[in-house]
Amino acid sequence: MKVRFLDTTFRDGSQSLWASGMRSGMMEAIAADVGRAGFDVIEVPGNAIYFKKIVRDLKEDPWKLMASLAEKMPNAVKACMGGTLNLNLFGTPTPPEMGKLFFKRLAEMGALNRVQIMSNTHDQLKRDFPVLVPTFKSLGIQSAAAICYSISPRHTDEHFAQKTREAAAYDPEVIYLKDQGGLMTVDRLRTLMPVIMENAGDIPVEIHSHCTTGLAPLVYMEALALGVPTLHTGIPPLAGGSAQPSVLSTAKNARLMGHTHNLDEDLLSDISARLTAIAEHDNMPHGAPMEYDHSQYIHQIPGGVISNLRFQLAGINMDHRLDEVIEESVRIREDLGYPMMITPHSQYMCTQAALNVSTGERYKMVLDELIKFAQGAYGEDSGYLEMDANLRDELLSKPRARELSAKGPVPIEEISVDEVRQRIGYAGISDEELLLRTIMAGNQEIEAMRAAGPARQYLTADQPLKTLLAELGKHKSVRYVQVQRGDNSITVQNRAVV
Repeated sequence: MKVRFLDTTFRDGSQSLWASGMRSGMMEAIAADVGRAGFDVIEVPGNAIYFKKIVRDLKEDPWKLMASLAEKMPNAVKACMGGTLNLNLFGTPTPPEMGKLFFKRLAEMGALNRVQIMSNTHDQLKRDFPVLVPTFKSLGIQSAAAICYSISPRHTDEHFAQKTREAAAYDPEVIYLKDQGGLMTVDRLRTLMPVIMENAGDIPVEIHSHCTTGLAPLVYMEALALGVPTLHTGIPPLAGGSAQPSVLSTAKNARLMGHTHNLDEDLLSDISARLTAIAEHDNMPHGAPMEYDHSQYIHQIPGGVISNLRFQLAGINMDHRLDEVIEESVRIREDLGYPMMITPHSQYMCTQAALNVSTGERYKMVLDELIKFAQGAYGEDSGYLEMDANLRDELLSKPRARELSAKGPVPIEEISVDEVRQRIGYAGISDEELLLRTIMAGNQEIEAMRAAGPARQYLTADQPLKTLLAELGKHKSVRYVQVQRGDNSITVQNRAVV
C-alpha cells in the first residue's frame, strides 16, 4: 500500500511538547525543506487560538509567519484545526462574518488549504457542520472531519458509528479518527476502525494519535494492516512524548512491512538534526519514547492540554501539585457525566480541578462554564444529562447560575465586516489588522508585540554565510574573514572593529 503522511511538527507537535512555543524563526529555518520532504499535508498554526498565543506570549506577528510559510511551502497542502467561525472561543463570541474573513484571507495568501473540524459532541455536528463545511468548500478549503475518541460508558461502537455517519452526510474530503489522549490500543483499533471505515463510505479515512501511552507507533502499524493509508506524524524532537509518533521510525517501519511512500527519509533526518540543534540552543524539551502509562486511561487529558497545564501551573507556582490536579480532573469528569476530554471541555475540567485543589474545597469557586454545562448549554451529548444530580443541583442553586440564566447565552452578532470595522473606529485598516484586533480584543497586546521588534532568526547549516556573519559580529577582535573556493573568493569585513 502507498502510505501517505501528514506532518504535525509546526502545530500539534509544538502544542503537545512546547505549549505552542515554537517560534516563527524556528519554523522558517526548516519550512522549505519540510515542504519538499514528501508530506501530503503539513499542519500550520493557522487559527485564532494560535494567533493569540503567537502575539501574546511569543511577541511575534502571526500574519507574517503565515505569509512566510506560504512562500516557503508553496506546493504543500497546509492544514490547521478550525472547528468554529468564532475567533474568541473562550470569551464573547465574534461575528461569523469575521471568522469567514479570517479563513478567506488565509486561503487567499496560500497559507491554508485544509481545515480539520472536531466533532467532539453529537450536538456540534448538528450545529457547526452545516455551516462550516459549505463555508470551507466555497473558499476552496478541504474539510477533514475528526471523529474524536474517548473511553466511557457512553462512548460505544454505535456512538462512533453514528457520529461517522453524521459527519459523512456533510461530504467532507476526509474523515479521521482523532485519538487526542493517546488512548487507542491495537485491540481496540481492530474493533473500532472497521466501524468508522464502513460508515465513512467512500470518504478517505486517516488516523491521528499521541504517544502518551507508548502505544501509538504500534497502533499506526495496525492501522496500515487495516487499510488506513494516511498517518499523522511529527519530526523529532517534536515527536514522541505527548505528541505524534516520529515520521522517521514510522516511515521506516512502514517500508519494512512492505509498504511504499513518497518521503525523502535522508532529508527528514537532516531536518530533524537541524531542529534538534535549534531545540538545544533554546533549551526546549525533546519528545522521547514513552513507557506504557495506564494513568492516561484514567485521566484521558490530551497531549496538547497536559503540556499547557504544566506550563500554566508553573506560572502560578503550583507545578508541584500537578498530580493532585490530574486526580481531581478525573473526579470532575465522572461528576459531569463523562464529557469528551477535548477542547473546550478538557480545559474547563482541568481549570476547575486546579481551583478545587488550590482552594482546598471542591466547587467552592466554580467556573461559569461549568454552571453553563449544568444548564445544558453544551447540548445533550456533552454528558450533562448523566451528571451527578447533587452537583447539578448545587451548581444551579448558586447565585451566579441565576445571573447567567437571567443574562441568557451571549448572542452572536450577525453583523458585517464593515460594521465591525466602523465599530473599532479605524475604517481604513487592512483586513489582517482588523482580524488581529478582533482576535486580541483590542490593540494593547499587538502594540507590545510590535514594540518587541522583528521575530528572532534561527540560522542553520543551510545558511552558512548568514551564520558566519552572525558569529563574526560576536568577536570584535576579528577584523575580517576571507573565504576562497578555487579561483573565487569573498572577504567579509567586521564593521564592529574600530
